[in-house]
Amino acid sequence: MSFWLVKSEPDAFSWDEQVANGVEPWTGVRNHQARKNLAAMKTGDRAFFYHSNVQRAIVGVVEVVREAYPDPTATEGAWVCVDVRAVGPMPRPVSLAEIKADPALAELALVRQSRLSVCPVSAEHWAYLCRMGGWADPA
Repeated sequence: MSFWLVKSEPDAFSWDEQVANGVEPWTGVRNHQARKNLAAMKTGDRAFFYHSNVQRAIVGVVEVVREAYPDPTATEGAWVCVDVRAVGPMPRPVSLAEIKADPALAELALVRQSRLSVCPVSAEHWAYLCRMGGWADPA
């Protein structure tokens, strides 16, 4: 199993909407590196759901339930999306400020490549961030 972080602006698509919708396609990614990351996702992989811009925090966990397929919102290019389902909310959201302040997370892609909307998370960083947010991951 691999781990990821996916970003969404809460005014465009929020954690609450993800929960309400159940399974949702992760569409609209238009960055080549993020596209490669989406294409690498496998069924059963987990991802942190991160609210960008407004809250700037990890607020939940989603699971990939359908691997990469053509993004129906793309009008040109070979863009892809995956389907994800909500697994659960982060008991305590983990803020970007907390993440940046922790030297143990200095190599996290969220810190190093802050504009990347879909990024990998190492197993070590996943476990560390889960502890920070009080998430008991059954994965």
